Amino acid sequence: MIDWVPVAFLTFKVLIFGACMFFAIKWHYDQGKKVMDRRALIRRGSKFFAIFLLALLGVLAFTFGLSWKLGMDLRLP
Repeated sequence: MIDWVPVAFLTFKVLIFGACMFFAIKWHYDQGKKVMDRRALIRRGSKFFAIFLLALLGVLAFTFGLSWKLGMDLRLP
């Protein structure tokens, strides 16, 4: 007899990912039609880069803080 839980979850996952990919492609296609000046594009890119760096630093600080609290030795040999 077949176990239906993985089949149901896989079907749900495929449907959700398919819908998300459709809307992501549609959004990018619609954004490509917009005309954006160079300054606005550089400003938006720099904002995304700054947010990415802050998130990366936050994850690194959390990881090292948690490992320090747990007593892990992170020194290089």
